[in-house]
Amino acid sequence: MVWYVSYGSNMHMDRLALYIGGGSHPGAGRSYPGCRDRRAPVRSLAVELPGRLYFATESAVWTGGRGFYDPAAAGRMRARAHLVTPQQFCDIAAQEMYREPGGDVDLGTVLRSGRDELGPGRYETLVCCGVLDGVPALTFTAPWTMREVEWVKPAAAYVTYLAAGLLESGPWDERSVADYLSNCPGAAGHWSSDQILELLTGG
Repeated sequence: MVWYVSYGSNMHMDRLALYIGGGSHPGAGRSYPGCRDRRAPVRSLAVELPGRLYFATESAVWTGGRGFYDPAAAGRMRARAHLVTPQQFCDIAAQEMYREPGGDVDLGTVLRSGRDELGPGRYETLVCCGVLDGVPALTFTAPWTMREVEWVKPAAAYVTYLAAGLLESGPWDERSVADYLSNCPGAAGHWSSDQILELLTGG
């Protein structure tokens, strides 16, 4: 088993279910084929990692900035780790890379060195975030750093999913989540903590 560490919309279990079981979400213009193994994660837990969440590029699904992880940036990033099979991790990663799931990625390099660039595009860089309960924790992000790309304001629907996923994971309350997201590069200066609270409460 491996931990798939999500720091974006897949922190929310309803969203992750599309990547695992297939389907499309109302309001999102994309359908997901799903994983070969459609079982739900064995376990999910909240985690904090060294580094920062930031928003950049333009999402075809959400129409605003996408979330990326810079493990070298100063700070702490909140995330949610899902315990899945290596096959499921590969299929989730393939869908994030706009590739067809079904092929197994060699995880040897990322497990040995902590990083493996499978391609130049967004979400094509695998990162090992460490070990949780004796199991490696893996995620994917862009090959560039937070300072090497223009930050882009995330859309309201995307921010709402991130906030709801963090709340769903357990340890953080609404104000803490809103404060956290409002300070992430790309969101900072565009989304205040109070505005994110309004998204959460439907105000």
